[in-house]
Amino acid sequence: MKHFLAIILFNLLFVSCSVFSTDHEADLTIPSVAGPQWKHDWLPGSVFYEIFVRSFADSNGDGIGDLKGLISHLDYLNDGNPATSEDLGVDGIWLMPIFKSPSYHGYDVSDYKTINPDYGTNADFDLLLQEAHKRGMKIILDYVMNHTSSENPWFQESASSASSSKRNWYVWRPDNPGWTQPWGGNNITWHPLNGAYFYGVFWSGMPDLNFRTKAVRVQILSTAKYWLKKGVDGFRLDATRYLVEDGPGSGQADTPESHAFLKRLSLKVRRVKPQAILVGENWTETPIIATYFGSTSEINQGDELPMNFNFPLSDRILQGIQSGNATGIAAKIAEVQRAYPSGVTDTPFLTNHDQVRLATQLQNSSVKLRVAASILLTLPGVPFLYYGEEVGIQNGPAQRDEAKRTPMPWDDTRGAGFTTGTPWYAFAPGRNTANIADQANKPTSLLSHYRNLIAARKSSIALRDGNLQLLSSSSASSPVLAFLRSNSVETVVVVHNLGSSFVTASFAIRGTRLERIYTDGNPANPSGASGQWTFAMPPYSSGVWKIE
Repeated sequence: MKHFLAIILFNLLFVSCSVFSTDHEADLTIPSVAGPQWKHDWLPGSVFYEIFVRSFADSNGDGIGDLKGLISHLDYLNDGNPATSEDLGVDGIWLMPIFKSPSYHGYDVSDYKTINPDYGTNADFDLLLQEAHKRGMKIILDYVMNHTSSENPWFQESASSASSSKRNWYVWRPDNPGWTQPWGGNNITWHPLNGAYFYGVFWSGMPDLNFRTKAVRVQILSTAKYWLKKGVDGFRLDATRYLVEDGPGSGQADTPESHAFLKRLSLKVRRVKPQAILVGENWTETPIIATYFGSTSEINQGDELPMNFNFPLSDRILQGIQSGNATGIAAKIAEVQRAYPSGVTDTPFLTNHDQVRLATQLQNSSVKLRVAASILLTLPGVPFLYYGEEVGIQNGPAQRDEAKRTPMPWDDTRGAGFTTGTPWYAFAPGRNTANIADQANKPTSLLSHYRNLIAARKSSIALRDGNLQLLSSSSASSPVLAFLRSNSVETVVVVHNLGSSFVTASFAIRGTRLERIYTDGNPANPSGASGQWTFAMPPYSSGVWKIE
């Protein structure tokens, strides 16, 4: 009898804690209907470009980048004419948050259907979509679902009273259970307000939405539909690991209910616009990232997120270039191949807005920056570039996120072609040469290297859409990263030397002739015959050859 009463008491306590409570109609069961397939025939070979609008181009002299400024520079990204070579040649743009927000970065949204007035108007965004699509570029938006701003009217209403109609739109409880952030440290995740505590995994200015509440899920799904109907081509999904929490520590990440909602979102997007993409930010290790694709048994590319940023591979690429040892990169590629479901789309990158700039991490070494680009743009999947990476923008000197997101240097004038006024944040050092105007017409510049690499990627069906077979070792130390990219039409061999010394490497490759597609760093033509080929690779050089 005591045992039975204890169970009843435990259940009452469990239900009383609103972190676990639900409205009774709002279960998070996985949809039982598979729904339509993704239609991503346009995706293979695509290259995307991440833009922080505040730092890209200012059209009105207030020192803040805006949508009209971005529109004026679309031809730099892609002029819509495949016959020209002056544009970068990217196929899509990821816009960091552009919704109304009280912060400079926008990751705390106060209105999901209004463009940030700093950036312009909803009509300006409509024009951006029109002009980008005219040039053949897709636009995806940063969709911050996990949390809102504490200034969002939803939260203001929720916090106003325990009996508020939106009280359960956020996660409240009467006491503080003492949880800290799941990635470590001592920062709290429960915050006091008006005699109660609300949950916010990042900080008190970003209260987490309660995805156990049906009205919240309906709102998030309907907002996604709204932007897809406006013409948006998909979403980068922020903080997808943290949507639903069920306990302290690791219970705040990667819960089954988070996966269940992402499957609902996937189904909604495929029903509204199956050509759209979803790209997840799951900053963790490869086996966990692999789970966010969902199942491929019924839905090609996965019934959850068809794309996920490959953070571990990014780390290994930078570590390999810094150390001159490619083995860790090869080992990570092999792990990805084992862990990821068959047929999904990898999403490699070098750095993003949360990381110290690539040029700073690589000590502003031009040869290391070039080989980093060569590795990224010869890998399978859909690579993402961070704005300014293509000209070697360094980090700002401060130890803060703004220093990773400094204004774009278009030239070496006082306002760097970014603004006629005072920029919202200081330019990064080195902009006298790390700018578009300085590098645009130099055949040997980093910008030209990116342009030529992207063009080479598009020219080769194997680089666009081939699988990858490692040639170099994933265990024995070596400066050489080598692999085959192949499909039913074409096979190419890719060789990178990450080291500071000349090296030769031989591989068993079927073929009577190797035809150059792209080289950098002046590697010699491969020597050998069918079955065995030798590559003579100068320091920090790369090559791609088609196998005949």
